[in-house]
Amino acid sequence: MEIVARATVMFFVLFVLLRLLGKRELTQVTPFELVLLIVMGDLIQQGVTHNDFSLTGAVLAIGTIGFWALALSWITYLSPRAEKWLEGVPRVLVRSGELIDANMRRDRITRAELETEMRMAGIAHIADVDWAILEPHGKISFIGKEEGKDAKQQDDEKST
Repeated sequence: MEIVARATVMFFVLFVLLRLLGKRELTQVTPFELVLLIVMGDLIQQGVTHNDFSLTGAVLAIGTIGFWALALSWITYLSPRAEKWLEGVPRVLVRSGELIDANMRRDRITRAELETEMRMAGIAHIADVDWAILEPHGKISFIGKEEGKDAKQQDDEKST
């Protein structure tokens, strides 16, 4: 039973730690952060199983962590409030070609990182972005400005 308790504690410590680290896709993780994650995995294993190297201990540890992952998945599925708290919410980084510095700072995303993601999405200039949204899983979604839409809005404003 000690392994189950240790695995439960380590699961929630890891969950909170990863939430504090912020929203990043695996492709955005620096080499140092990747090594840190690997080392954390080894330290977690040592903390959970202690000196128990038995098959039963390993099954209990994996089963407990799997149980909590499944439980949190069901909780987020059943409760929109829990989903916002556990998985996070999308955050607007660019609106109408203008950076929203407070949101960029909150998620520790630099202009250079945003521009890299824009280039990967085939967008050359921030001015060409109508919306850039950091999704809860760490991917940045871009919605480009529609030239026809801007012209139509200007025509509508002139006619009124």
